[in-house]
Amino acid sequence: MYQQLFSRFLAANQGKQHFACHSHYFWPDVTRDAQIQYWDDSAQWVDEKWQYFFSDCVPQVQNLIAQTLNVDTPEQIVFAPNTHELLYRIFSCFELQRPIRVLTTDSEFHSFSRQIKRMEEVGQVEVTRIASLPSQTFAERFAASIEQDSYDMVFFSQVFFNSGTSCGDYNRIVAAVEDPNTIIVMDGYHGFMAKPTDLSAVQERIFYLSGSYKYAQGGEGACFAVVPRNCDLRPIYTGWYAEFGELSAAKAGTVQYSKNGMRFAGATMDFSAIYRLRAVLQQFADMKLTVVQIDDFIKQCQRAFLAHLESLNHPLLNKSCLLVEDLASHGHFLTFELPSPADAQILHDHLREHGVLTDYRANRLRFGFALYHNPSEYDLSCLSEVAS
Repeated sequence: MYQQLFSRFLAANQGKQHFACHSHYFWPDVTRDAQIQYWDDSAQWVDEKWQYFFSDCVPQVQNLIAQTLNVDTPEQIVFAPNTHELLYRIFSCFELQRPIRVLTTDSEFHSFSRQIKRMEEVGQVEVTRIASLPSQTFAERFAASIEQDSYDMVFFSQVFFNSGTSCGDYNRIVAAVEDPNTIIVMDGYHGFMAKPTDLSAVQERIFYLSGSYKYAQGGEGACFAVVPRNCDLRPIYTGWYAEFGELSAAKAGTVQYSKNGMRFAGATMDFSAIYRLRAVLQQFADMKLTVVQIDDFIKQCQRAFLAHLESLNHPLLNKSCLLVEDLASHGHFLTFELPSPADAQILHDHLREHGVLTDYRANRLRFGFALYHNPSEYDLSCLSEVAS
């Protein structure tokens, strides 16, 4: 149905079934034109290109993201090459007179979990981790932990990267945080442009982090944060973008920040990624293709995949091995829990040899689903060659 949008990536990957889209999504054809447009604009504007980017491309992408997330302050959206840079900028708002008390989960992406462990090693943070499973009770359990103690930061994922399961009612989680000084961060990388997301009720309270490498389909280098409205935090980790628009003013007294989300900006970055993201979001807007429609299509793909898998009757890879069976609780990939990491690797490697691309984490084998899939073409018959 949507494969015509991805003709170049599909042509370059003929004979492959790409089920690793939750990790590396194919780019629509419009991103190539956007990449060339970035070069042409750079040639045209030269020294004045930053002013042009921030007055033309950036507001357009801010508006498209704001519409997708149902926030009414697009100027609160700030960009960076990766979400980790934005995360550490948020951390740098704390004055380290005592350890930062952080509530999080046992299922956060490697960059966050690595960073927080390193900060633990040097005594900068004290961390409480709540299990993300069982997913059906996560929101209530996490909210209860918030209500039972006090924290400087609450950090959790909208969809967990290692399972594909949803955090549940994030409004309930945010409502549990009564201290206005507690910073709330939701990692939306596996939620943005995958799961219908309405931040209208929490936009004044949370930082929402995401980017275009996965379901926004613009490739790496275009990440963003939705910064809470009226936020006056002053990150120590800062760069010249954070004062953009006031650079010509005389510098005296304390360091100044922009009055909107740009206060969390960094320094010079490659804006070609922002061009690609704009092209994808604008194409979907022109097509009137909503996140609800995208999510519905992916659910169709997942149901067709599971029906095909059931027909194969494989002893290890079957519906009963799903980490969570309820598709409504999933993002855009399914996770199968196998008896051991060795089993996961054997199946992953065998599938790869037959042109079926997946990935695995320990004993969890992951299958992602994308707009460029045709569910009638799913073929995992090669599994009959490896029963266990």
